[in-house]
Amino acid sequence: MRPAFAKTGSAPRSRPPGQLKLAVLLAIGVALAAGLIVEREGNAALAAYLWIAGTGIALAALAIEIVVKVRQSQVGLDIVAALSMGAALAFGVPLAGSVVALMYAGGQFLESLAARRARREMTALLARVPQSALRYAGSSLQSVAIGEVVPGDRLLVRQGDVVPVDGVVASEAALLDQSALTGESVPVRRGTDDSVMSGSTNIGAAFDLLSTHDAADSTYARIVRLVEAAQQAKAPMSRLADRFAVYFLGLTLAIAGGAYLMSGDELRVLAVLVIATPCPLILAVPVALMSGLSRAARYGILVKGGNALEALAHARVFILDKTGTLTQGQARLAPLYSDLRCPAAEALRLGASLDQASAHVVADILVQAARRQGLALSSPVDVREEPGAGIEGIVEGRRVSVGSLAYLGSHGILRDAEVGEAGASRSGRLGIAVDGRLAAVLQITDDERTEARRAIDLLRAEGIARVVLSTGDASTIADAVAARMGIDTVRAELTPPEKVDVVLAERQQGSVAMVGDGVNDAPALAAADVGIAMGGGAAAAAEAADIVLLTENLLRLPLAYSIAIRSRRIALQSVYVGLGLSIAGMFAAAAGFIAPVPGALVQEAIDVAVILNALRALGGHDPTLAPAEAAGAST
Repeated sequence: MRPAFAKTGSAPRSRPPGQLKLAVLLAIGVALAAGLIVEREGNAALAAYLWIAGTGIALAALAIEIVVKVRQSQVGLDIVAALSMGAALAFGVPLAGSVVALMYAGGQFLESLAARRARREMTALLARVPQSALRYAGSSLQSVAIGEVVPGDRLLVRQGDVVPVDGVVASEAALLDQSALTGESVPVRRGTDDSVMSGSTNIGAAFDLLSTHDAADSTYARIVRLVEAAQQAKAPMSRLADRFAVYFLGLTLAIAGGAYLMSGDELRVLAVLVIATPCPLILAVPVALMSGLSRAARYGILVKGGNALEALAHARVFILDKTGTLTQGQARLAPLYSDLRCPAAEALRLGASLDQASAHVVADILVQAARRQGLALSSPVDVREEPGAGIEGIVEGRRVSVGSLAYLGSHGILRDAEVGEAGASRSGRLGIAVDGRLAAVLQITDDERTEARRAIDLLRAEGIARVVLSTGDASTIADAVAARMGIDTVRAELTPPEKVDVVLAERQQGSVAMVGDGVNDAPALAAADVGIAMGGGAAAAAEAADIVLLTENLLRLPLAYSIAIRSRRIALQSVYVGLGLSIAGMFAAAAGFIAPVPGALVQEAIDVAVILNALRALGGHDPTLAPAEAAGAST
């Protein structure tokens, strides 16, 4: 029978966005429609008051936005909208002012809908944040707030629950859906003592979790913080739009002033102001970039803001770390030699039993390899260790030695004839000796990612001119990896400060993107024009980077680059086309070809067109798919 636990209340639901803009739009729409009705019935005075009221609502909302921007030393294109509405009232054309107000409020509401749609995948991450956890207290379970969970707590994760904190499986096994974190739909199975990331969903039987982090330091909490930063960030192109607003405002006033000087017609001035409101520049850029962020999030690519997306689009040089980036980042042991008088499994069992007494990272690799094979380990005695070289002791009455081949050779154990083709002089080898005889030689390897070469080839196909390998590993190992990957330049045996120097030096070739996963990569990630971290790496790397690949698949790298280029191209396309049409319309209005009310409708059509075009950044071709796969995905 399951222990009893207390139920928790549901979290309060947040109000949907855009409600204020919707209320303003409805109020203006009602005032405009009512005015048209009463004017048709012959009451022109009341109609004018209604239109003035609707325009006043829009002007009040605009005034607040303008004051806020001015206090932030920003000049926005909202000033043009305010001028056109104010001029309509001053020139005694309240209907034109009301139409402008309705069109402007409609554009603002449409922008909020577009942004909400574009943020859908990222806000889905926030909605999944667990609010509570089921913690064991003796023989019972208590529901506690997520903030009360501390490392060492034993938790119950029921079927369908989202894992609340990082931890390890404390029962037999767990079946997890990690798609929200990695974008991969295939469930993963985790056994006893295996690590589990917070944010995963338990799709199997209930299991016990031993927490290793509190909620604030867990994987999912870090991802949520990155998402929130991405939603609040403002892209450089958007700031450029604010700076450009001064020039566009000046051009608008110049055309309006020229129209008045040439014709003396106030309505031409009003028509020019109407067509200039609102400018597509302030609508298309944020919608296109937010759409690009959303599309990237669907593939497990977390971009921290529009500035990072635009910086990635400018990149011409990619610098790649090796361990954990081009390789799996998980060392494993490959057998090279075994003595027929001592079976390989027995040598591994005895060696791992001895290595339980060592804190060396290689010792842990050996112990984990034995446990994965289900080997029963014994406790060693009379253990003596030479730090960084090797260890020896007694296991089940037998003298066992484990260490580098140099260590075994110094103890008179290693003989070249026994190792044969394994090569006693090669590095990265681990020897196990039993009773003074070499029993096994193992190679410590870090397998290259199977998709790494294709990812580099796709980057080149997308326009990357130069790929550099930057690693702390030995030159011989780095050169071999680079040759297989088709990498242009290798910089090996680097310290973290030297990796930063590589980034700064490569800037002479163009804008630099740095890809890494470790703490030693964090300074270079921060120094690069755009830093990209592998999601399974160190938290410091993820915090320093501008983009995080939540799934450890390098094919997400060319996909992210493709999304960035396409989003920026669509944003600029929308801006240039929209501005061109607006300026053409202003000249037509100045010449008297377009009246104020039709001008408002023309401008709104332009705005809707550029927003819809900007939303195209939500879709696009996935360059990592083969042609047949791409055809299937499109259907």
